[in-house]
Parts: sequence; structure tokens; C-alpha cells
Amino acid sequence: MSEQNPAGKRATNGNGSGNGADHGNKPAPQTFSLHQIYVKDLSLEAPSTPQIFRDTAVEPETELNIRNSHLALDNHNFEVVLNITVHAKQAEKTIFLVELQQAGIFVINGFTPEQTAQLLGTQCPATLFPYARETISTLVGKGGFPPLILQPINFESLYAQAQAKGQQGAQA
Repeated sequence: MSEQNPAGKRATNGNGSGNGADHGNKPAPQTFSLHQIYVKDLSLEAPSTPQIFRDTAVEPETELNIRNSHLALDNHNFEVVLNITVHAKQAEKTIFLVELQQAGIFVINGFTPEQTAQLLGTQCPATLFPYARETISTLVGKGGFPPLILQPINFESLYAQAQAKGQQGAQA
């Protein structure tokens, strides 16, 4: 016999079946959570110092390269790594080069393989990006340069573009 508890949720009668109508055929509950976040690798190169600090007319061009990868650690845990490279240069002279691998361990359970792939390609990097942006800004500032503020990135749009390219490549 099942009863309603004060929170309005059904309590089971000890056999896990609730009202006896469903015999354990419930799908696993969907879980998406961040277990750990960390910097996996980080570097700053500033080959034009100290001369660059003496130039008052420095207006660098900044190139941003971003990609992500993932590794299944076990059935439900995935390491996702957001790789970001920022190259600031003036003409052909490198002012600074930042390379960052911002990583996280995510728990993903109860989703279809397609949904899991989409979470790994969109939500995980979107979760990591604010941490990466703060790390890069702080590092560039500690290197003696004005803080660099990276603009937000729409990872869902990037994922959709990558999926479309993959489908076009498969058709060709």
C-alpha cells in the first residue's frame, strides 16, 4: 500500500513499486551536474617584453581559437576540456600568447547518446567558459597588459554548425 507523504510524493510499500502498477520499468532519472572544475594546462608567453611596454601606440589584433574535447571516464562521468588560445599581435610581432585548457568532470546519466553528445558539445563548454574567461583576463593582467575580456560564446550555435558540417561531409 502506498501513502502520500507531506511533500506530496508517493512513498513505496518496501518493494519499490509504489502502487504496484509499475514494475521497475522507470527510466533512469536524468542527471547533469558538474563534479569538479580545474585548470589542466595554462601558459602565457610575452616575447616582446619589456620593449612593448615602452611603445605607447600599441593596438594589438587579437585572434581567438577555441575548441573542446571530451573523454568518458566511466559510464556516467566525462572529462570535458575547453582549449582556448589567444594570440595578440601587432603587425607580425607577438605581444602575448595565452594557451588554456579549462577542464571539468561532469556527471551525465539517463540521456540518450544523442542528448549526451549535445550536452558534451554545448552545456559543458558553456559551463566552463566563464571560468576560462576569468582565468585568461587575470593572467593577461598579471602579465602587465590590460585585462582581456572575452565576449560570450554561443556554444549551441557552434554545435549546430559543426553538426551541419558533419552531415554535409557525410553526404559528399
